[in-house]
Amino acid sequence: MALTGRTALLAAIGSLPVGIWGPSWTGILAVNAPLALACACDFALAAPVRRLGLTRSGDTSVRLGESADVELTVTNPSGRPLRAQLRDAWPPSSWQPGTEVDASRHQLTIPPGERRRVTTRLRPTRRGDHQADRVTIRSYGPLGLLTRQGSHKVPWVLRVLPPFTSRKHLPSKLARLRELDGRTSVLTRGQGTEFDSLRDYVPGDDTRSIDWRATARRSTVAIRTWRPERDRHILLVLDTGRTSAGRVGDAPRLDASMDAALLLAALASRAGDRVDLLAYDRRVRALVQGKAAGEVLPSVVNALATLEPELVETDARGLTSTALRTATRSSLIVLLTSLDAAPIEEGLLPVLSRLTQRHTVLLTSVADPHIQKMAAARGTTEAVYDAAAAAQAHTERHRTAEKLIRHGVTVVDATPTELAPALADAYLSLKAAGRL
Repeated sequence: MALTGRTALLAAIGSLPVGIWGPSWTGILAVNAPLALACACDFALAAPVRRLGLTRSGDTSVRLGESADVELTVTNPSGRPLRAQLRDAWPPSSWQPGTEVDASRHQLTIPPGERRRVTTRLRPTRRGDHQADRVTIRSYGPLGLLTRQGSHKVPWVLRVLPPFTSRKHLPSKLARLRELDGRTSVLTRGQGTEFDSLRDYVPGDDTRSIDWRATARRSTVAIRTWRPERDRHILLVLDTGRTSAGRVGDAPRLDASMDAALLLAALASRAGDRVDLLAYDRRVRALVQGKAAGEVLPSVVNALATLEPELVETDARGLTSTALRTATRSSLIVLLTSLDAAPIEEGLLPVLSRLTQRHTVLLTSVADPHIQKMAAARGTTEAVYDAAAAAQAHTERHRTAEKLIRHGVTVVDATPTELAPALADAYLSLKAAGRL
């Protein structure tokens, strides 16, 4: 039987939580009973929070630096209208600094039995998986005097992928690849490993490419043209040890190495080569192997998304053994690591011959642009000392690179903005020289 009039008001007051009855409420009832009745009615007419239905939809992945929209659908199954403020909580790194309050809070008005959808726009500042926290809803009565409040767990994971800023270089590198592959009118004079066709000799051509049998059958000197072999194996080995955690500019060295690895993976897969990825420090952190050409880049991007530097010394012997097990035939092993003297001389050099005797090795390292600025500094005593320290650091890196070159390793040492295109150029040069 429905309650009406004064009985309903008293029942509403009696339905208030026990904790709400304290000295302050006793005073209110004693002094201003109508206000107390109004508050009780307001509370009773506020839509219940616990019974609300909440579901999520929207983006599941986004590149670092871009925005993602996650939608939250709220269903009001009660017979009372919902007037509420909603807070959709996410980790602090899911927002640009200073934007969390505006982006995470929403005003809702939902009639009985209906649903509404709100959109939370995220702009993450870190890679990795970002998991949604609680959804807190504060339901108001028609007078706004009292509220009901509760929280719901509505799981959702947004994966933040590497930004891949070097993809702007991909068109120019692909154009160079087409020249090497003979698909344009520009014929390169580099020696490949697959015979392509014959053409007339042009002054400046390598005389070793003259086809004497074909020349004997024609009135002009014939030159063999070559194109790079396809279906070569490229193994990208990412060192995730202690040295990869060092910051260069605003980001760790590992992020710059990732960007270079992504550009090379995109380029090599377009060239028809097979690309695998290994991330290692003292154990395997990520492994992408045996993917088709169209699946390589998405798989590598997804594997790198959650990868973080580990504050441990890289086990060079373990890294070498794992790389050899991954690359079972002659391959190009691209080692993205540090060029610091101690890790190279004490860790990599003693085991490097195991790689170079079976594979072509290309070592890539991130140089600090701040050291270049220090080397050019003059004008004060402090600046001169900085320049001397920078020159010493540069000389040490150059000496370490020369040791690697004497072991047959190709070395690429460049700043973060120049590393990815420099690595791609080194790869194309190896293909043009027939070393792949």
